[in-house]
Amino acid sequence: MKRYIYFIITLGFLILWSSCRKDFEFSPSTGSLQFSKDTVYLDTVFTNIGSSTYNLKVYNRSDNDIVIPNVSLTEGFNSLYRMSIDGTLGENNGSEGSEGKVFENVEILAKDSLFIFIETTVDIENQPATGNQFLYTDAIEFDTGSNLQKVELVTLIQDAIFIFPERNNTTKIIDTLTLDIGGEIVITDLQGRELLPDELNFTNGKPYVIYGFAAVPSGETLTIDAGSRLHFHENSGIIVSNGASININGAYSNDQELLENEVIFEGDRLETNFSEVPGQWGTIWLLDGSINNTINYATIKNATIGILSDGNPNETNDKLTLSNTQIYNSSSFGVLGRNTSITGENVVINNSGLSSFAGTLGGKYNFTHATLVNYWGDGFRQFPAVLLNNFVVDEDNNATLADLTEANFNNCIIYGNDNPEILLDEIEDEAVVFNFKFTNCLIRFDDSNNQFTGPNYDFSDTNKYEGIIFNRDPNFKDKDLNEFIIGDDSAANGKGLAAFATQVPLDILNINRTSSPDIGAYQHITFPEEG
Repeated sequence: MKRYIYFIITLGFLILWSSCRKDFEFSPSTGSLQFSKDTVYLDTVFTNIGSSTYNLKVYNRSDNDIVIPNVSLTEGFNSLYRMSIDGTLGENNGSEGSEGKVFENVEILAKDSLFIFIETTVDIENQPATGNQFLYTDAIEFDTGSNLQKVELVTLIQDAIFIFPERNNTTKIIDTLTLDIGGEIVITDLQGRELLPDELNFTNGKPYVIYGFAAVPSGETLTIDAGSRLHFHENSGIIVSNGASININGAYSNDQELLENEVIFEGDRLETNFSEVPGQWGTIWLLDGSINNTINYATIKNATIGILSDGNPNETNDKLTLSNTQIYNSSSFGVLGRNTSITGENVVINNSGLSSFAGTLGGKYNFTHATLVNYWGDGFRQFPAVLLNNFVVDEDNNATLADLTEANFNNCIIYGNDNPEILLDEIEDEAVVFNFKFTNCLIRFDDSNNQFTGPNYDFSDTNKYEGIIFNRDPNFKDKDLNEFIIGDDSAANGKGLAAFATQVPLDILNINRTSSPDIGAYQHITFPEEG
């Protein structure tokens, strides 16, 4: 028994000793390293904004433990790239920020590898830019002389106009907004500031990067020119105050791949893997009391709520006129109206965490030739593509009711990956009205279990439903890519009512629809054959 215990103890010491060995013999590198890529492309970044972190893997395929005498950036301590190698930051020449440029005696065991992590931050004003952008390049050098190996580094730096709230240098507290909401002054905890007089016209010269909420002051109008690009940081957006307006003046572009004349709203993360991520920024918020808001030829993507419109349900000119606009990838609602008034023509909304369009607490809504669909794929959603109700419930479960004076959907596609895709959620009360009508629409609604009853779901009532096509294939080009043009086999093909086509004679791609109108925002095309 003693011999057995002695053997176990001895074996344990041997294992411990071997695992703690520090006497590996490293041979000099021979220039035979291999790399996971020969060029590291860092996605486009805005000037003075740090990039994401990218990685490069370096392999020692040989049977020898090797040491690389020098790993450095070609520009050395002057480079605007920075690296870390397996968690170390390298040499420091005494100047601020000099780490991450030069490394000495980097070891790699036989048949092993190491990771290099790369980032950059560049000020375009100090670079020879062409227009509003320039290509910044450098390289990682491994060893020198005949053993020298290189991996190129490339990133595009984009100049921009930055709008951000002030910060108190002493307390470090960021300014918050005081808002005029329907004539009532409200102090909020929203970080942001009012736009200055010389900031009330966004142009297409440079993109805009907005931190916090940019508020349009009462009595002023924010005008956004065709081709403008707006990028929002997390928890940021635009707020239009009481008595203020926003006019988004995008225009049709002949090249829909470039979308050169559209106004585009999206997040400030330009990396490819962020291009379709919902919920990266806040919303365009039209406060109660804002007036004469127009949005034409815009793409609004990756917000929490694409457009939030509050109040003013009885305006002679609707609070918001929305035309030729696409709203995608909203983590909550594409368009949320709360007792408001909205007219929409050639509107496409998809991929919303709750509803693509919700008209709540009553209001007035008129959509013609719209494609209001919801193919949300990031989990369960609570509501259908289109939701209408006439109430709001407070924290004590008390309901406030308001008139739904009208909600008309004409020549619209209302579809999605759930069923049904409309919900008419009314609290009945003789004191309020709940008026709606769907005319010549293609709708997904298959109530095989008879869960939806009552007069709001009486599809034989021509005061509420007329010319409806239920549960037929819309034949979209590619719903996963937010491409909702319809094909030859669409059930919406040729089924639009001519009177509404006369009202909106051109589709969202500027195609005349008056002779044979299709339902939805697009006239159909013949899809190219695959292969």
